Formats: sequence, C-alpha cells, structure tokens
Amino acid sequence: MRARPDLSLTFAAISFLVLSLFAVNTAQAQAWPSKPVRLVVPYVPGGATDLVSRTIAERLTAVLGQQVVVDNRPGATGTIAFDGVAKSSPDGYTLITAADSLTLLPSMFKTITFDPRTSFAPIALMSTQPLVLAVHVSVPVANIKEFLVYARAKPGTLSFGSSGTGTSQHLSGELIKKMTGIDMTHVPYKGGGQAIVDLAGGQVPAAVLGSSTVIPQVKTGRVRILAVTSKKRSTALPDVPTLAESGLSGFDVYQWTALLAPAKTPKTLIARLNADVIGILKQPVVRERLESAGFEPQAGSPQDVEVLIRDGMARWSALVKELKL
Repeated sequence: MRARPDLSLTFAAISFLVLSLFAVNTAQAQAWPSKPVRLVVPYVPGGATDLVSRTIAERLTAVLGQQVVVDNRPGATGTIAFDGVAKSSPDGYTLITAADSLTLLPSMFKTITFDPRTSFAPIALMSTQPLVLAVHVSVPVANIKEFLVYARAKPGTLSFGSSGTGTSQHLSGELIKKMTGIDMTHVPYKGGGQAIVDLAGGQVPAAVLGSSTVIPQVKTGRVRILAVTSKKRSTALPDVPTLAESGLSGFDVYQWTALLAPAKTPKTLIARLNADVIGILKQPVVRERLESAGFEPQAGSPQDVEVLIRDGMARWSALVKELKL
C-alpha cells in the first residue's frame, strides 16, 4: 500500500512558503527605495498631467528620501510610455502618471500590447478637472451659442486642437460636433502643453483641453473659455457655464490623473505609496497649488482607480463605435 502523505507536513510547508514570501515582500518594502525612482509622464512638459506629476514628484522626493525623476515620454497618445512601463520590472522604481485618456487607447489603437485593466497596478487617484472648450481671443464669440453660429458659417474651415488623437479632449470635441452638427477639423498635438501654445498664438482658433492648461492663458488675455465639459461648474471657473447648461444636455466629461506601477508590483509597496500620496495631497501648499491651477485634489485608493479604468473603457468604447472613429 502507498503511504498516505503527511498532510500536517504539507500544510506546514505551504505556511512556511507563504510566510517566507510575505517576509521577502516586507523586506523589499522596508529597503525601498535605495536609488532614484522614475516617474514617467506620457506627454510633453507643460500639460495638465505633467503639472500634477511634478507637484507630486517634488513632495514624494522629500517623503522617500530619494529623487523622484519626472521622465516625459510623449508619442502615439501615450501608448509608447504605457507600453514601456508595462514591460518594466515591478520593483517600485518605475511609475507612471495616467490620465483618463488611458481608458480610450484600446478602442482607438488595435495594436497596443497592454491592457489598462491588467498591465498596471493602480496606486492612487490624485486629481480631477473638467475639460474646457476655449478659443483664441481673435475669434469673435463669447459663448457656446455664438460659437455654433460662427462654426456653421465656416463649414469645414474651422479647426480645434487637442492633446492628441484618442484622448478625452479629442473625443469630447468629436462629441460636440455630433451633438451640434458643426464641422470642425481635429488638430492633434503631443500633449496639452504644445496645444495651448498654438491656441494662445492663434495658430489654431479653438481647442478642447484640460482647464489647468488653459487658465494661465486666460489670465494673459490671449484665450477665452466658453464652457466646461463636466456636468457641474468648476470651482476654479465658477462663472463659466457647462456645456449642458449651454444646450448640450447630458454632456459630462472630466479628466482624472492617477499614479500606476507595473503589474505585480508588491502590494506592500503599493500600500506605502498610496499612503504617501494621500498624505501629500492633504498638505495645504499642495492643495493650493493644484486648486489655483484648476485641479481638484482627489486622494483615492487603488480600488477607486480600478473602477475609473474599467468604467472609462466601457464608456469610451461605446462612444468610439457610435462616432465610427
């Protein structure tokens, strides 16, 4: 007869293995970081995602005791940066700031090699902000009603800029076109930082961008904001109506930023970073800096980010199909 396995020994071996792995992960978290941490930003400097990233990186450097280096990697609407981070070692030394546009990429680019739901480990939600429809001051309109009259008088000749093809700014512009029947040509940039330069200079007459990118140019008198895209008015722009108030019933789009790591990053590191980011977002100087730029600081859990990614993918996938993009 074959001897029966000693189940008590088997259970003891499994328990030892689990405890050993836990001890290793804990030791890694305690030793981390022993060198600089790279924070990848998928867009050019000067845009909304870049501003949030640099604000958090500066404070995170002080908290961690190691330099958090912001590494701008624009191109292909962020797919190059996300692909690189998804393939990076899950050791806590490579992080990435994601915006809501991450959830659009699978619908817009069929050849991407990562899945926003499984290729990354969410760390923390950091901020939200509405998008805005803005025009150069030379465009003779003061509100959405006048803008639509102006656009209909120039069919096919009016253009609008965004931070790139397949971003929420791009899709919001396309949705405005669909809901109003106007004809505008999309001009994609490699990030909001480049788009706002051309909008402020009059090279592009209109744009749909994050509010934080546009507000500084409004203060210089070069740009005029016509409406915000969220269903509620922005606390940073209380006098600016929403698109829904302006006749586009049901329009509700806002931008969020979140911190991610490669999938399989130890949960102990994720928990530590989440606590650090939440602590940073509670600092009055950080909140003031973000709010003055048009952001609403929004500290959130990894689970909050998971929900945003999942819901965003479902929403944008349906819209991309509807608009036949």
